[in-house]
Amino acid sequence: MAGSVLVTGVSSGIGYAIADRMLASGWQVIGVSRRRPGLPEPGCRWIEADLAEPGAPEHVAARAGHLDAVVHAAGVQYSARLGELGHDHGALMWRLHVDVPARLVDALAATLPDRARIVLIGSRTAAGVAGKSQYAATKSALTGLARSWAIELAPRGITVNVVAPGPTETAMLSDPNRAATPPRVPALGRFVQPAEVAGLTAFLLGADGGSITGQQLVICGGASL
Repeated sequence: MAGSVLVTGVSSGIGYAIADRMLASGWQVIGVSRRRPGLPEPGCRWIEADLAEPGAPEHVAARAGHLDAVVHAAGVQYSARLGELGHDHGALMWRLHVDVPARLVDALAATLPDRARIVLIGSRTAAGVAGKSQYAATKSALTGLARSWAIELAPRGITVNVVAPGPTETAMLSDPNRAATPPRVPALGRFVQPAEVAGLTAFLLGADGGSITGQQLVICGGASL
């Protein structure tokens, strides 16, 4: 199974790894990010967009063309404990993690073909972590979106799932915005690799993932143990 997939957040980290994996699997990628990704063209068609800007998700949907799958990987993390919460940061995370995929998929739903695939990149943090309440709230909301959409879209054979990584070796690990909650190495002794998250995502988009829908799949290196 191969087709055309829209991937947000393709300039780095998990989004880049997913786009790279899908290109290697023969898919056409429409990549969305603020910065141009170092991905091969014409295999990857880039749409420059700051998805947090008003109207940006709808603009991207209008430019995407035919799609067989959608992966929302764009994200940001700010950490703070109660009494020190940054409410503007919380609003930005909600907009980027929840409102953007809601607007994007809403705009695309009518044009997606039967048996299309949707994957939202969540986080193991959705279960709750001290110092990450705002981030956790936005990521936990994705399970509600995915399960609701999975119910609505099941008659069309369209699957909707959440891939929820634990601490993943990307630039976000050392981002000063999360200094209040430094990462801890999971039980398996190393951080999750972006390519591993991409592999799980590719499975859900592929021929063998067609019976999995409405699920949150956690890939955390044992951090949940």
